[in-house]
Amino acid sequence: MTYDVIVIGGGPSGLLAAIAAAENGATTLLIDKGNKLGKKLAISGGGRCNVTNRLPQDELIKHIPGNGRFLYSAFSVFNNYDIIDFFEQLNVPLKEEDHGRMFPVSNAAKDVVNALLTRLTELKVTIKKNAPVHAVQYGETKHTITLSNHEEIETKAVIIAVGGKAVPHTGSTGDGYKWAEEAGHTITDLYPTEVPLLSNEKFIQDKSLQGLALRDIGLSVLNPKGKTIITHRMDMLFTHFGVSGPAVLRCSQYVVKELRKGARQVVMEVDALPDQTEQQLLEEITIKLEDNPKKTVRNILKGIVPERYLDYLLSKNDIQSDIKSANISREKIQTFVDDLKSFQFHIYGSQPIEKAFVTGGGVSIKEVIPNTMQSKIMHGLYFCGEILDIHGYTGGYNITSALVTGRVAGMHAAWEVS
Repeated sequence: MTYDVIVIGGGPSGLLAAIAAAENGATTLLIDKGNKLGKKLAISGGGRCNVTNRLPQDELIKHIPGNGRFLYSAFSVFNNYDIIDFFEQLNVPLKEEDHGRMFPVSNAAKDVVNALLTRLTELKVTIKKNAPVHAVQYGETKHTITLSNHEEIETKAVIIAVGGKAVPHTGSTGDGYKWAEEAGHTITDLYPTEVPLLSNEKFIQDKSLQGLALRDIGLSVLNPKGKTIITHRMDMLFTHFGVSGPAVLRCSQYVVKELRKGARQVVMEVDALPDQTEQQLLEEITIKLEDNPKKTVRNILKGIVPERYLDYLLSKNDIQSDIKSANISREKIQTFVDDLKSFQFHIYGSQPIEKAFVTGGGVSIKEVIPNTMQSKIMHGLYFCGEILDIHGYTGGYNITSALVTGRVAGMHAAWEVS
């Protein structure tokens, strides 16, 4: 059997690629090694599916720090607003939440997945599930896909949409890199991004902060000279192995890059009260202490940060919980305020790529045509989604990249073979 277009991989980018190819008149086959299509979509956004983000284009691309600028050309063809229209037309109304994140009104990821599967059926896309690809053989005019059951299928164009190596239980196990290399493509170094980080600080080892969440803090990554590389203002969580939570995930790729450059440890810094300067905070606390000389310092400071964090910082600065305001030295208050604004700790590593939400690295974008997703090296070969060396923050940015590149790859593959 010969198809105009074969899409390998049934994640967000593969589903959009198959729909776009079929809408543009190509006989299309979608192959997936798993028993379910859209597994990553089904678990994204905590099972609610953060379909895209409504930020203006320049802002959105800033949230894709891993080669996001490459997407400008693709966005001129199909962008985040087109994604919203696309799902509305499939009867999946979307709603906007904080930071521009777009979710289905139903809060059910399965509605997004089912709408895509229904569209594939309407377009008569052939689907093969539980069909691992054994090999991709490139020919002069056609390419041959060999499945693990030895079935061979010919196609004029192949779209590789098998994801990276993150979240492997959804089927992303790095299969596509070999097929890209066999076509002559470069795979840039792979590394985890959007990943929890590891620390062996005493407060991690003795679990004194384990399970503690800090809300709306400023978290920074420092370079070896102590200068700030990046700051993200979100929530964070102390765990039994180190730190996690949205702010940590956002900062993680910068930590991983420093470690990959050879740093043995990377310093992170927490600003627990980013709306106040250190001077303002010092004055405010000093006045409270002076006005209440008989009260304990702990009682006066209660509520400024979560209680466990307060107790930890008091103990770290050798301030007894029962000491009265009248008896505390200005120096101790100063060092305590320093910690409120710039508490530092060391990171020695990250969880492995399999535990990351997103893969850094992949098929080099220098070898892919940005407005078609076609290989510059091999005719009739396209890439889309996370297999490309593009990565963003969580918050709808990676799915946007996957859906946009998938749509563009599918359209152009269909046009090439027509």
